[in-house]
Order: sequence, then C-alpha cells, then structure tokens
Amino acid sequence: MSKEPSLNSYLYFETVARRGTLSKAAVELSVSPSAVSQQIKLLEQQMGLRLFRRDGRRLSLTLEGEQLFQASSSAIRILRDARRDLGKIHEGRRLSIRASPSFGVRWLGPRLADFVERFPEWDLRVDAAPDATDFDREVMDVDIRYGAGDWPGLSSIPVIEDVIIPLVSPDYLKHLHRTCETPEQMITKARLINSARTVVQWSAWLSRNGFDPALDTRTMLIDRSSMALQMAADGAGAVLESLALTAGLVDSGALVPMLPQFPALRYDAYWLVCPNRHLQRRAVRVFHDWLRGQAVAHTLTVDRILDINGIKSVTTDISQSTAPGSTRMT
Repeated sequence: MSKEPSLNSYLYFETVARRGTLSKAAVELSVSPSAVSQQIKLLEQQMGLRLFRRDGRRLSLTLEGEQLFQASSSAIRILRDARRDLGKIHEGRRLSIRASPSFGVRWLGPRLADFVERFPEWDLRVDAAPDATDFDREVMDVDIRYGAGDWPGLSSIPVIEDVIIPLVSPDYLKHLHRTCETPEQMITKARLINSARTVVQWSAWLSRNGFDPALDTRTMLIDRSSMALQMAADGAGAVLESLALTAGLVDSGALVPMLPQFPALRYDAYWLVCPNRHLQRRAVRVFHDWLRGQAVAHTLTVDRILDINGIKSVTTDISQSTAPGSTRMT
C-alpha cells in the first residue's frame, strides 16, 4: 500500500458500491463518471487491491471490496449522523432533560406528546433518574428539580407551583369517619405515610395546622413517591403529597382529601435547573416557555380540585424545609 487514501476516495467507493454503476454514482455525487472512475482507480492503486469486477457498465464487488464496503458504509453513516446531530445542536433542535421517575411518569410524561407534536423535528432525550445531574461531568441541558430552589453554582427558575394536601383512599376515609369524631382523632388513628423525598413531612404539616407534632407516631417512611401514593391508594394509610403527582389519582377518585377543612400548602415546588451558560441555548429557552405554559394549565387543574373539595390554600416558604443546596427530586 502506498499513500493513505483520502476520505473522499472512500466516499466515492461507497457510493459506487451502493449504486452499482459509475453513472448512477456520478449523479448522486454531482460529478462526471470519469471523475468517479479516476477516484476508484486511485483507491485501488493506493490499497494495492482490486475492489470491483467489471462486467460491461455493471460493477460487482470483490471479496476485498465487500469487506471495505461494510467498513466504509458504516463509517460514512456515523459521520453523516454526527453531522446531522451537530446541526440540530447548532439550530437548537436537540434537548436533553433529567427529571425524577415519579415526576417523569406522573406529570412530565403525559404532557410530552404536546411538546413532540409542536416540535416534531427535535431530538428529545428524557432521563428519568432520582439523582441530580452533575453538569461538570454529564451531558444534559436541564434538570427539573423538586425543592426550595437553592442549588449553589446553578441557575434555578421556578416553573411549577404546587400544592400539598393529605390524601387517602375513599374506603380508608370511610373507615376513619366511622371510628373518629375529630381531626385529632383521625390523625391519631391514621397510619401516616411519609414520602422521603417530599419537602413537607407530616410533622411539619401538623405543626403548621396547630396539631401536636407528637401525634406523628404511627408513620411509615417510603423512599419513592410512586410507592407512597400506591400504598395510600391501596388503603394502607394517609399520604402527604404533591398534587403535581396526584391530580390524576384525585380526579379518578382513587385518592380523596382526608382533611379538606385545613388549608393546602402552596409553594414553588419544581425548578428548571442548569448552569447559567445553558440559559443561552435556544432549546432550553423554548423548553422553558413550553413548560411554563403547561404549568399554567396544571395550576388551573389544581385550583379546580381545591374548589370542588372546598379546600383553601396558603402560600408558604419551604426554604427552611430543605437544606441549602440539597437535591430533592420527587
């Protein structure tokens, strides 16, 4: 083998092998058939191999040609895909998002069909993971995080206001009403389910509503919100959870408010989080605007649920409920 063949030679070879004739390859490459022929001859000389058998105008690959075609077609496809992907990144049409599994399944996932319909040409990657992105080590555009909004070194934009209320299954509520006469008795009787990743725990809810925090004695601590919600829906106890995750369950009647006479806690719950430099990306700006629109519709749904059940709400500051810089994704 003499001089190393150029990438252009491999491109010409792959096109001829795929199209079967010099003339068809020339049309695809927008050059003359003689130019294609010269490139093929040069490639065969440089490799010291015969790559084609010639039968009139028709060309067929030799064994060596078959091997080179498999390798070259794969390499050219990778390069073309990379060029396409880089173009989409440059044009702001590629987006990677990380959200927790519970939020991804119960809130974000059902709404993404709208995003895909609006932006059908985009490449969208959604990573459902409980751990926050390390933007210094991982390739991700944005996180949607749950918490108080304090993540040092990152930009945090509130996007979804949420509401916390105690929820139980209808049968569990009937059981409590049969055996209890006061809210205090209901709290004492109920098995309280704490979702480990929820900012507002039962002890905090009890204190804010004038109950003795010591009533929080029969609790279960569940690591995942989805599991906590399922346990409540199955009648295992009362869960204190976000309507972002439970609106569908409440609408379907699988869960009902346990104590509607007490106000719901309203707060900035979900944040768009990323390095400040990512805010300049068109994809991030477009996603933020779309997410805000979805959040407005979500707020209307939450307000409707509260109105139907006669529940008032109070806006609260949860910054003291989450340690600064902690990452809670529920």
